[in-house]
Amino acid sequence: MQEAETIAALATPVGAGAVAMVRISGPQALEVADEVFRGKQTAGQMVSGRVVRGQIVRDGAVIDDVLLTVFRAPHSYTGENVVEISGHGGVVVAQGVLRAVLVSGAASAPPGEFTRRAFLNGKMDLTQAEAVMDLITARGEASAKAAAAQLEGRLGREIDALREATLMTLAHLEAFIDFPEEGIDPESGQVLAGRIDNLLARVQKLLSTADEGRMLREGVRLVIHGRPNVGKSSLLNLLLGYDRAMVSEIPGTTRDTIEENLTLRGIPFRIVDTAGLRESSDPLEQEGMRRTRSHVEQADVVLRVVDSAAEAAQIEPASREVVVLNKIDLLSESPRLSGVVGMCCLDGRGLEELVEAVIGRTDLASLDRLGESAAVNERHSQCLVAARQYLEESRSSLQRGDAPELTAVELRAALAAMGEITGAGDAEEILDRIFASFCIGK
Repeated sequence: MQEAETIAALATPVGAGAVAMVRISGPQALEVADEVFRGKQTAGQMVSGRVVRGQIVRDGAVIDDVLLTVFRAPHSYTGENVVEISGHGGVVVAQGVLRAVLVSGAASAPPGEFTRRAFLNGKMDLTQAEAVMDLITARGEASAKAAAAQLEGRLGREIDALREATLMTLAHLEAFIDFPEEGIDPESGQVLAGRIDNLLARVQKLLSTADEGRMLREGVRLVIHGRPNVGKSSLLNLLLGYDRAMVSEIPGTTRDTIEENLTLRGIPFRIVDTAGLRESSDPLEQEGMRRTRSHVEQADVVLRVVDSAAEAAQIEPASREVVVLNKIDLLSESPRLSGVVGMCCLDGRGLEELVEAVIGRTDLASLDRLGESAAVNERHSQCLVAARQYLEESRSSLQRGDAPELTAVELRAALAAMGEITGAGDAEEILDRIFASFCIGK
């Protein structure tokens, strides 16, 4: 087997900062570090986890004063020998340290290569590797908490338990294949069918978290809509905390959608302000309204803004909708209806009540609950849908009284689909696709 290359990369963002870190990993990591580091000890002499101060030198010239840390295999992030060089932040000095390391024998690491090696060396499964990037890109406390739970291995353990139960069911079936003269008697067939039904229920439970996972990773799709001049753009500006949308008394000012990201109570949102809905012969305004309807159909939560004076009778909210009764400063008393929030978008009155109502319309209302169940991503969902189809086919095969070998084929296919989630049956193209989305140095 060919020895892995020793790789290196800048593990901190490029730019001005207090500290920059260059990470080296691989069989020659200690030797590469010794080529450039001058301190009281060499990297090869250092105890794992110990930090030593010294200098990075290239061609006799000092590049930077640094702290060098060694993590010896297998007790490191990648499972290989790892050296971390922490120096002063800044583009020139950090790139100078990295160039010295590369000239001394390390290869430049492609995106995600450190985490890929951690997976290949058994330091984490594929769900944990994906969680690393989810944690880095988390847009709020809720996203970070869910990613941390996945990084800790919660989803991986659930999938492993599901695969083990599938394997036990397959083993039960294989017993009949080994002794074909026995056949599958009705009682045994009922037991097998019950086990497959249990597997299907567990798969479906995991699939039910797909929407939650999408909202945590991409943000809850929150769409503001209503008639012209009811205060939609004012509400967007109020939620964002700055003037993002142009506000005018002229109807039809907003003709296209405006999208922004924000975080409410630790939960990420993608908020969309849309064109007002009304009768119009203007082609541009008609296109804006078509886009409005499309966004409303795809929304997780809809904010329907109505004018308290002109539309007070039209405030019955739909299931995923919060009705914002704007301009309550013109009313003698605020409404007290479930799903309806009275507001004044000019002075911010009612904003806290609106935030509470919006979060209540999501499935992410409790930060304390997040991380208690797995929130699968799109790749996991595709694997689980495939597993569900194979399990359903195995159940149908059993009901039809097919030969046990045919039922076993479907169960093996379900087992393989589940294995793709954690990487138990990893394929090179799957790994390439996942780790290509990582940042360099992770």
